Amino acid sequence: MSLDEKLDRIARRHEELGTLLGTAGGGDDFVRMSKEYADLGPIVEAIAELNTVRGEAEDLAQLATAGDDPEMRALAEEELQALRARLPNLERAVRLLLLPKDAADEKNAILEVRAGTGGDEAALFAADLLRMYQRYADARRWTFEIMDVSETGIGGIKEAVVEIAGRDVFARLKFESGVHRVQRIPATESGGRIHTSAATVAVLPEAEEVDVALEDKDLRIDTYRSQGAGGQHVNTTDSAVRITHLPTGIVAACQDEKSQHKNKAKALKMLRSRIYEEERRRMADERAAARRGQVGSGDRSERIRTYNFPQGRVTDHRISLTLHKLDRVMEGELDDLIDALMAEDQAARLAEVA
Repeated sequence: MSLDEKLDRIARRHEELGTLLGTAGGGDDFVRMSKEYADLGPIVEAIAELNTVRGEAEDLAQLATAGDDPEMRALAEEELQALRARLPNLERAVRLLLLPKDAADEKNAILEVRAGTGGDEAALFAADLLRMYQRYADARRWTFEIMDVSETGIGGIKEAVVEIAGRDVFARLKFESGVHRVQRIPATESGGRIHTSAATVAVLPEAEEVDVALEDKDLRIDTYRSQGAGGQHVNTTDSAVRITHLPTGIVAACQDEKSQHKNKAKALKMLRSRIYEEERRRMADERAAARRGQVGSGDRSERIRTYNFPQGRVTDHRISLTLHKLDRVMEGELDDLIDALMAEDQAARLAEVA
């Protein structure tokens, strides 16, 4: 089916839905049709604009070749060139709207940061990454709530789990999953040698109860005393909670709250998101195994980015993009990286359906 045939079919379907909604009553069918009608709205608007420009270009082309007035022909030719310059961008915009949407893009996210190889320096870098994402969330007016954290006592973290809520959270942060490598001189290094260490980031779409149903018989819930470096993360009661999903073996734990009830609720939220992400990953593997390793694959074993402090640069290896503004990136200015990754992902998906 050609692009124009697809566009005609979509426009007809939108018109049909509009007619049906005008006569339909309530119920599930009305809700379903309303959602489909709303989802098709932006595509139909883009199609209408594309068709308008195409029609104007045809009229101007005739005027530019068949008109009697030389001045009119020259003016028509000038306007025609301007319209033709717009057409590729309009057609690309329509194709992007036709791409299948990731159902998880509109969801909030569970962000997990863990220290990797490198000992104390890796834990310090993991803490730096966590602050970077918090500043990015603040800049986009997202909420940022720490659900669980394990600290080292010298300013680093072994691991942290955060809930981030707001508009387009998962759509933008999903590209952050992977191994982040840092090259810098640790504060404790007397010889001035550059050390390399790493931290792992995982971004999971936050699953709701309707996405993942958890049955009591499938859960093992253990309580224990909170551990940590001191302060608010340590108490004298068994308030920490660890939940194991027996069918999959997936585990989630929370000890950040003093209340066992609150820790259990947070652990369940983490568990749902990990199960949901595992299912998304399995389905994605089945649909497109060859696409693993491309932008947005979420493969945690992949080294995706290097932060080189002596040279003040950050390099994203998936798209070979290097920015010489590491200090600003660490302050949360991630849009240049994320926008480039989203554009590359769109280009790859357009190439697949072309």
